[in-house]
Amino acid sequence: MATITCNYFSKARIGQQTFTAILPVDPPPGPSGPAPYAQGPWPTIYLLHGYTGNHTDWLYHSGIQAWAGQRGYAVIMPAGGNTFFIDNEDTNERGGAFIGEELVTVTRNMFSLSHRREDTVIAGLSMGGYGAIRNGLHYPDVFGAVIALSSALITDEVAQMTPEGGGNGVATYGYYRNTFGDPKRLSGSDKDPKALAKARIADGNKPRMFLACGTEDFAFGMNDDYHKYLTEIGYPHEWWTRPGVHDFAFWNQSMPAGMDWLKQA
Repeated sequence: MATITCNYFSKARIGQQTFTAILPVDPPPGPSGPAPYAQGPWPTIYLLHGYTGNHTDWLYHSGIQAWAGQRGYAVIMPAGGNTFFIDNEDTNERGGAFIGEELVTVTRNMFSLSHRREDTVIAGLSMGGYGAIRNGLHYPDVFGAVIALSSALITDEVAQMTPEGGGNGVATYGYYRNTFGDPKRLSGSDKDPKALAKARIADGNKPRMFLACGTEDFAFGMNDDYHKYLTEIGYPHEWWTRPGVHDFAFWNQSMPAGMDWLKQA
């Protein structure tokens, strides 16, 4: 496997941005010689980090290099700050467009990546799980599948926040207002995972979806609620649960499970 860290000027994020790429250029040979995917074009996973994280989290805390090599995937891991990977109307920093438009184009120009929708996956944990669901559903012509682990599906909570009531145990009201915009306008918007799923049901352009969460995770309730909502509206998805909390011990089980699920189509 080759691991490359790149910096480039992002028009979407209005500044220099960093991502790390894992490329299966030297996978172990199979019984008949070199693996057939050694030269590409490779199916690709755009893999997002959590709140306070960066582009190195998956590289240092998981087996993503081995999993990608074994399955023949390229993996692109961008640094997204604490943006929830969505567009900010106040600052015009377009964190969603960065993921769903610009980064895909930049990396396809740089590396031998498949351009096929069914070979293009978006995945993430916690904040990045939300970002994977939101951008996967917002850019259904780009992403054919979503893998969302322990997702921070907090839009229902944020929609109820007020300046007087403050934020929550993670961040302030000001942070959520800056990130998601006016809370009163959040429900039903293009930042609302429930509204986006319903829109994809209506137009029939549904990315495949794998949701996972540990049963002892503080985020289990919100993920189970989303699973039940998808079931209610008839959105096909995989709901993968095991004992676990909000940590890489669980994500090191659920991410390879999600990658194996990709091959089941």
